[in-house]
Amino acid sequence: MSSTGDILTNAPWLGIDVRRLRYFLAVAEELHFGRAADRLHIAQPALSRQIASLEGAIGALLFDRTRSNIHLTAAGDALLPRARDILARVADAARVAKRASEGTIGVLQVGFVGSATFSILPGILNAFRTSHREVELVLHAMNTAELRAALIDRSIDVAFARPSIQDPEIVSEVAYKEPLIVALSDSDPLAAHNQIALSDLSAHPFILYPRHPRPSFADTILQVCRAEGFSPDIAQETMEIQTALSLVSVGAGVALVPEATSEAQLNGVAYRPILGDAPQTQLSLAYRRDNRSAIVAAFCAMVRAKRGR
Repeated sequence: MSSTGDILTNAPWLGIDVRRLRYFLAVAEELHFGRAADRLHIAQPALSRQIASLEGAIGALLFDRTRSNIHLTAAGDALLPRARDILARVADAARVAKRASEGTIGVLQVGFVGSATFSILPGILNAFRTSHREVELVLHAMNTAELRAALIDRSIDVAFARPSIQDPEIVSEVAYKEPLIVALSDSDPLAAHNQIALSDLSAHPFILYPRHPRPSFADTILQVCRAEGFSPDIAQETMEIQTALSLVSVGAGVALVPEATSEAQLNGVAYRPILGDAPQTQLSLAYRRDNRSAIVAAFCAMVRAKRGR
């Protein structure tokens, strides 16, 4: 039995290449070898040989040359609209490939931690959609450990992580820095203060984010508290900052959150800066070190431009 490769290699229609179809189209439209040759910027004998080769590959005459003016045969008539369609498709394929190489068309898989939606992520996504209208953005909410795994297995292209992802296969850049602030019930006596010392929270139950899998934003919160001389009493763990804020609003505990989170005005929640030198948190942009995608490069350039403002 012949293999697919053998069938393709021995196929007589392989002589019907794009160049010969272009030559055929010129002659079919001009109905004159001399004018077609001038249009194609080749010698007329060479054009005649190419048309003869095309007819040999097809196994049928395409032009009736017995009259004073040449005419398309039935085979030529059948080939003409298909030749136009093939050449148009080839040109379109070339345009699409070029645009893909320039990062103006395609799909970008973006992973992010929930807290990114309170800071720069919405603005970046909107700006990128505006400047790259034919790039489809597919969004995936994950924790940092999941983002690392998804980058490793290439199921996402870029990630916004907190804390940063540490892996030799991944490049991690600072996308946005901001201080941590305290989110507490507006009925808590500490809410009457303009600023809150972290040590004043030592007796409060904390709403924390899951400590596993690592790396986790919870590690940052625990380190901050320990640096102030206490280990927080964990009342509840939750994956989402929005859920944490809901728990804060009903007095279930306090939470340390990125400053941008304060834009989420929720009834019952007060936001207060930390007294003194407030600990910082950073949102990082991560992508595979071996990713050469023009779309990824364009997206990362936009993040850097936003960061520089």
